[in-house]
Amino acid sequence: MLVLTADRVVDGRGGVLEDHGVVVREDRIAAVLPRTELPPDGHRLDFPGGTILPGFIDTHVHLHWHFGEDGRYSRGDPPETNALHAVENGIRMLEAGFTTVQSLGAAVDGPVRDAVNRGVVPGPRIITSLGSLNARTGGPEEMAAEVHRLADAGADAIKIFASESSRDGGGPTLSQEQLDAACGTANERGLRTLVHAHGPVSATRAANAGCTTIEHGSLLDQATLDVLAEKGLFYDPNTYLIVANYLENKDRYLGIGNYTEEGFRLMSENSEGRMGIFGMALATEGLRVVFGTDAVAGAHGQNVREAVARVEQGGQDPADLIVSMTSLAAESLGLGDEIGTVAEGYAADLVVVDGDPTLDVTALGNVRLVVKSGRPYRPRN
Repeated sequence: MLVLTADRVVDGRGGVLEDHGVVVREDRIAAVLPRTELPPDGHRLDFPGGTILPGFIDTHVHLHWHFGEDGRYSRGDPPETNALHAVENGIRMLEAGFTTVQSLGAAVDGPVRDAVNRGVVPGPRIITSLGSLNARTGGPEEMAAEVHRLADAGADAIKIFASESSRDGGGPTLSQEQLDAACGTANERGLRTLVHAHGPVSATRAANAGCTTIEHGSLLDQATLDVLAEKGLFYDPNTYLIVANYLENKDRYLGIGNYTEEGFRLMSENSEGRMGIFGMALATEGLRVVFGTDAVAGAHGQNVREAVARVEQGGQDPADLIVSMTSLAAESLGLGDEIGTVAEGYAADLVVVDGDPTLDVTALGNVRLVVKSGRPYRPRN
């Protein structure tokens, strides 16, 4: 039995319990109790001045992306090399407090996910699409067939590229019929759909097709945000870290694929626009805005920078931010009854930080302890 105490417990649903502790038995939260009522036995860890929260959730990462031996973004490494980098990146994010990540997504994620689930290697809970659909997949019939193939291969969700990259202008790339086929088939298979859609046309088509979540949406307008809310979609805007990381590592990406000078210019010029749309999204009644970073090579383990920017630049209330990266993120993954909340019966995925992140969002980066499925991990730095 593991007993954790701190000045407060933030439950992930907006509640704060002062001077409480959490009792963990095996891989579950057994109780959340006032300090005076905690059992005297078990392995006890006290964190004066600290806060216990649900393990953080990042709903959009690219687990195996990495820089090669030459320091540049590497896309041609063999699967075994990619798998080792995926494990390394997973450990970095786990030590930063992220006990669950959704990787969108490559086939190599599957064996890494399974190894973590077996306890062979440490890492966050991995939700993966194992691949993606795009305009090259084909027409509606081919779209449906690819969804079936990924589902049969063990995908946890379906990733769909419905627009160009923001580096290419973000225009739509899939028809309504293609999205209807992809999301309709996924719904039939019981799988969520995560749609890369930067502009109003692609996002609206995805909403009309019954898809689950819009990723990015860096060029959306208020009318489209209203449609997303009305249709009940989640919105994962990736407001800060993705662009900051690209710009900081420009020399490691430039000249590879569509990482061009023009593409970097477009990303940089749209940075303020992303934050503006994020603010609009927060003010849109009924729109569920979740936490995702689109972490790529160079960003794994720095995921909390997105959280800080959402508060300090985007104006989100810290308490609401915490909900977005815990219980609401869990709901978007279809795991709202399993993770994202500090309460009896939930998975023992926890993080302890110094300070009070409901008052100072930067406290989320002061990780003292991470508990994943009941097993404690101490960050190396």
